[in-house]
Amino acid sequence: MKALCWHGKHDIRYDTVPDPVIEHPRDAIIRVSSCAICGSDLHLYDGFVPGMEHGDIMGHEFMGEVVEVGAANRRLRVGDRVVVPFTIICGECDQCRRGNFSVCERTNRNKEAADKMFGHTTAGLFGYSHLTGGYAGGQAEYVRVPYADVAPVKVPDELSDDQVLFLGDILPTGWQAAAQCDIHPDDIVAVWGAGPVGLFSMLAAQMLGAKQVLAIDHVPERLRMAEQLGAVAIDFDNQSVLDALKELTHGKGPDKCIDAVGLEAHATRSLDSIYDRVKQAVMLETDRPHVLREMIYVCRPGGVLSIPGVYGGLVDKIPMGALMNKGLTVRTGQTHVNRWTDDLLQRIIDKQIDPTFIITHRVSLADGPQMYETFRDKKDGCVKVVMSPFAETGTAAGHG
Repeated sequence: MKALCWHGKHDIRYDTVPDPVIEHPRDAIIRVSSCAICGSDLHLYDGFVPGMEHGDIMGHEFMGEVVEVGAANRRLRVGDRVVVPFTIICGECDQCRRGNFSVCERTNRNKEAADKMFGHTTAGLFGYSHLTGGYAGGQAEYVRVPYADVAPVKVPDELSDDQVLFLGDILPTGWQAAAQCDIHPDDIVAVWGAGPVGLFSMLAAQMLGAKQVLAIDHVPERLRMAEQLGAVAIDFDNQSVLDALKELTHGKGPDKCIDAVGLEAHATRSLDSIYDRVKQAVMLETDRPHVLREMIYVCRPGGVLSIPGVYGGLVDKIPMGALMNKGLTVRTGQTHVNRWTDDLLQRIIDKQIDPTFIITHRVSLADGPQMYETFRDKKDGCVKVVMSPFAETGTAAGHG
């Protein structure tokens, strides 16, 4: 089969690789109908996440049709149409029973390495670092899904791939980012990053009752999408974020702050950003925490910091004094996808949510390697790329 494979920094290739096979009775094999490039894939593309190996199959946003099931899998049948969450869960361990699916205790098959890196293991993830299990990803024609009798979400035939694909990651990620803010009707919610997760965080914050949502970015297409959702746009290239937030909140600061950027944060007007880039370049820190510092500084005392943005290692000069003395609550984590999917699927069916607005580019899987650069550099108005593994090269290319 064909798949997009990692071969080093800025080196994604459309390779021929072995077809997946059933390895455990609970497995299923999925024929991928749609997959996407996620912002966290760019951390692998840019070489910032350790634990990648040459030939690793990329991708953790995918869906398709079940073509084979293991003997012990009684939940799925051949022909079922499913979205596969990016977190691999067993459904049986203590954390899964608590609904803390992203820290499943059983599915990371490289648990010892994860324990050393993070203190305790995380769940296994598709198409990501070997620190999270080294599982083959979904930017491929076929995928083996472990524990497939637990996580995959069956979807109705009347819904298109575009409507449900994002249930596997970015829609529940944005929803969780807002939900863990504990939003009240008078809250002003500021979101750093108007990429796909940031946009879904803004949508969720409004649906959960926020008084006002503020969007901080510098990409015109993304800020326009944020405004179309009802957010107030702050372009950090052309205005001071601190001054804008002070004015919009009458000097009090936003009540809730969401970091939808993660470890590659930057701000062209910030000395902090220059400092972080230098430290990162000489391996004195792994991540750029400019957004974290800014959120701690501007958040209203007693507020909440929600961090769906991915961080991979060590950061420097976090103002713990401000964090502690302002009484801020910090909530983080990979997404507990299956905690949210039933509700979000019903909202899509009821037409409360239409996730398709973020799709700007549809291409074949063969066009994927160059689309990584387009997505990373935000060329051609690119906000979200959806790929079709069985489309002919070039026939699906273009704006959504």
